[in-house]
Amino acid sequence: MSGNSSSSKQGNQGSMVYVVDDDASIRDALANLLRSAGIQVQTFASTAEYLQHPKTGGASCLVLDVRLQGSSGLDFQRQLVESNANIPIIFITGHGDIEMSVKAMKAGAVDFLAKPFREQDLLDAVSGALQADIRRREVEQQRSDLHSNYQSLTAREKEVMALAAKGLMNKQIAGQMNLSEITVKIHRAHAMKKMHAKSFADLVRMAESLGIGHDQ
Repeated sequence: MSGNSSSSKQGNQGSMVYVVDDDASIRDALANLLRSAGIQVQTFASTAEYLQHPKTGGASCLVLDVRLQGSSGLDFQRQLVESNANIPIIFITGHGDIEMSVKAMKAGAVDFLAKPFREQDLLDAVSGALQADIRRREVEQQRSDLHSNYQSLTAREKEVMALAAKGLMNKQIAGQMNLSEITVKIHRAHAMKKMHAKSFADLVRMAESLGIGHDQ
């Protein structure tokens, strides 16, 4: 276990693992295991406790017992999905079966571990879940930045970008917009600068991601 814990410490700094299990001894054991690998962890006896607790802004994952007092872990997973809470879930259970595993995985769980499981299996699952959440957050940030950059364009810069993304030459864009070709070139250069496009092909890919250039 010590061989992989150092890589966990390097890759998961600032991340948080939330453990929800109504068995105090299991909560303590999981917390000790994760902390020994340099991973921050917070434990909860119920889903209600988890929901009431303020969350960190960094990458995270949820280690969730399938069978909880009150509602099941699968019910709670469904609740999180319906509320668009995008947190990777690792299920643990002492009563697991194939049907429950399939339901959990179809609903988006990243792993399903039947007790007793190897400590390294849990550490590997948690590390994978945290890395997946980091990647998701990066993609969401890139998408947010893309939209923000696009909104910084003037109306004419947006129009030039859309027409250029459709494959029109500067001369064609100038004719369609009733502008001089040099003015079109200026608008196009401004659009590329504001969008942080490294090349025209990059600008076209951005337009496709934004869904512009096809219907104009």
